[in-house]
Order: sequence, then structure tokens, then C-alpha cells
Amino acid sequence: MTAIEYAWSALGGDPAHPARLTTVKREGALPARLPVRELARACVGACALAAAELAARRAGLGDPPAVRVDDGAVAAAFHSERLLRVDGRAPVAFAPLSRFWRTADGWVRTHGNYPHHRARLLAALNLTEDSPADEVAARFAKLPSLEAEETVHGAGGLAVALRTPGRWRAHEQSAEVRARPLVERERLDTARAPVLPPLDPASAVLLPAAGLRVLDLTRVLAGPVATRTLALLGADVLRLDAPWLPELPDQHADTGFGKRSATLDLAVGRDRFEELLASADVVVTGYRPAALDRFGLSPRALAARRPGLVVAQISAWGAYGPWGDRRGFDSLVQVATGIAVTEGSAGKPGALPAQVLDHGTGYLLAAAVLRALTEQSYDGYGRCVRLALARTAHWLTDGIRPEPATGPPYPGPDAWLAETDSPLGRLRYARPPVSFTGGPADWVRPAVPWGSDAAAWR
Repeated sequence: MTAIEYAWSALGGDPAHPARLTTVKREGALPARLPVRELARACVGACALAAAELAARRAGLGDPPAVRVDDGAVAAAFHSERLLRVDGRAPVAFAPLSRFWRTADGWVRTHGNYPHHRARLLAALNLTEDSPADEVAARFAKLPSLEAEETVHGAGGLAVALRTPGRWRAHEQSAEVRARPLVERERLDTARAPVLPPLDPASAVLLPAAGLRVLDLTRVLAGPVATRTLALLGADVLRLDAPWLPELPDQHADTGFGKRSATLDLAVGRDRFEELLASADVVVTGYRPAALDRFGLSPRALAARRPGLVVAQISAWGAYGPWGDRRGFDSLVQVATGIAVTEGSAGKPGALPAQVLDHGTGYLLAAAVLRALTEQSYDGYGRCVRLALARTAHWLTDGIRPEPATGPPYPGPDAWLAETDSPLGRLRYARPPVSFTGGPADWVRPAVPWGSDAAAWR
């Protein structure tokens, strides 16, 4: 089974549909020891198939339109946060405290891009905000890796010890991850959602998510990539953030295409949230599952208040096991699961050529939402789909057969970049890699400043 066939099967798709997909393979795209190019192509291809399938269903076309996946477009899209330019300025990358540190017996990787994570990391090491990096290095150098991991985690920070693939497979969380499917899918209720209006098959652009309202409760990359894709396909995507947790500006610009951005404090604005939920079709969440449950935002609690809802959840480690309530990011999942060892050299840990777990899982999450909507169009019922970066990592390390690096060389990203004016300035960005006959080629709106819209549907 090819990677695209495996991903499509995990989504519950018709096994005949992958025959509608053609690929342009390019040598040198997303180079790595692990089969990164195959995973990225499969995730985007599955998303494009799901979009084409829903478009055909709503437009009464019969077979889905043909789908085309180009490794060049995929590689550019998987680097989108690095390729972004705002008025010619390169984006701010990882913060100084987001890096590998030597420990007494190995390595640990930390994440301190957000101010609150940086503060917790420093507090865990009994350091102050103005402590230089060499003091951080000195503290880690005295600690065993696992002790460093637990010390920072206990303070609410983010640090993960470097593990070999074998050590990760022996970990209880790894066993929990391997026991789950790549895409977890379930029906939520017995209430029927309103029937989506049909699409005009003669329309200039087929937008399979047209008319859908999507509440975007995600942060960082994977969740926002999914909702950015739904916006491309015609959905009205409203991203909601707590007013005291601003997103990193460049990251928000990169993943904000096609969306609106609002702030809402659930503690005082709960009535407003319930009004938004009452007419939402899809809710996408990217926070730790247990944290959402405490706010009454579990899938079943949401569906009880909005029958027929499609709920999509994404997390780092999964909503289960001893790490089910831990925070995590792509870079940290790479370190825990042995990927950083596999991609390293000369005794030093390495990394994948892009935030592949984030982007890949994001496109799979969008695909899962689209497939849930297609299934719902037959029976009307609400659904829940769940993905985890760690489960995608397991697929990458243990489930994909590498293919020969054939095809024309990848010429670099320029052919897949575009520019547009926006409220943020002149933006250079990677165009979407999801492509099917008659579908959209770009977003209709650029990104907007964080929190600049009202918390209301159009």
C-alpha cells in the first residue's frame, strides 16, 4: 500500500479515489533520511482528494475531479513559515531558548518561543528573565536528561529528553500512540445537521467548504494549517484566541490567510461563544484535550449543545496515556520519538528539513474534516476526528516505504511563491499545494492582524 493509499484508507475514503490523483515527483524536495517527501505528498494528496470528493458530492458531479500533487508546491508549503516575507523582512525564527542543550548524560530540547514558556523554563532552572544563555547551559549540563525533562515539565515549561527510536518504543506513551489509528474517527450523536446547499457545477471555482462556518480554536502550526486550508476551500473561518495569549506575529501572518481573527475571554464572554457555536458547522481545537474538557469544550459536550457538529482535535501526544495532558510542539515530538537521533550526525541530534509533523498533520486534519462532512451529507450526523503529532511521527518512522528519488530536480520554492498587499504590509507567501480540477488556486483574502475582527459571524 502506498503512503497516499494508507492515508486515504485511514480517513475512511473510497479505495477507488486515489486513482484520480497524479503526482509530479521532484528529486531533492524535502531531503531527509526518513521518507519525509512521501509523507508530505500523501498528506497533501489525501487532503486534495477529500476536497475533490466533497466538491463532487455537493455539485452532483459523480466522480471527484482529478487531483494533482506537485512535490515542488508541497515542499514550498511545508516551509511556508520560513518563506514568508513581510515588507521584505524575513520572519522571526526560533527564540534563543528554543534549542538543544547538552545534559549530564545526553541532550534535551526546549521550547521558549512564547514569553510564558520562556518564563516557566527559566523558573524551573532557578534563573531570572535576564539570565544569559550560558547560565541556562550550565544548569542543564549538571542534570541528567530525564531529570531535566521532568523538572521543566513540573514547572509548566517545555523540555524533552533526546531518545533513540528504541527508547521511545519502550516508552508507555509510545505504546499508547501505536495502538491508535492514524486518524481517529467517531460519530458523535444521533441528531441530524442541516443539509448543505448544493454547489453550482458551472461555477468558475468549486469551493467544497462554501457556506460552512468554522470556529478555529488552534495555535501554532498544525491546527492553523488545517483551518487555513478550509478557508482556501471556501469556509468562513473565525479564529478565536484568549486576549492575553497573542500569537507570534509572523506565525499568525503565515497561517492566517483566508481567515478572520478575534479575541474572546471564555470566562466573561461565554454567552458570545455559545452564540457562535450555535451556528457553527465545524469546531477545530488545538489545545490540550484535558484543558478543553475543563471548559466544557470536549467533542461530546460541544455536540450536545450543537447537534450535528463536526469536531476536529489535534494534539502533540494524543488524548491518552501518561503524556496525554502534556504540552508539545513539532520540534519536541521529533526529539522524543527518535527522529532527531535518526536525522542527526557526528553524535549530535538533527531535525527534519521542515516542521513536517505540524504541516503533515495539519493537512490530514483538514482532510478528516472534509471527509466527515462528506459522510455527514449522507446521514446527517455529527462526527469527531482526532490526530496527534506523535502518531504522525510513528507513521513516518515505521509505516512508510521510501521511494527512489526520481523525477526532475526541485528548483527551489520560487515558482510556488506569490505576493499580495495586506493590512500587515506586502506579503510574500507560499501558495497552497492542495489542487484539483476546478478548485481554488489561492486564498481570496490575505492575513489580517491578530485580534482585529469582531467575534461574530458575517
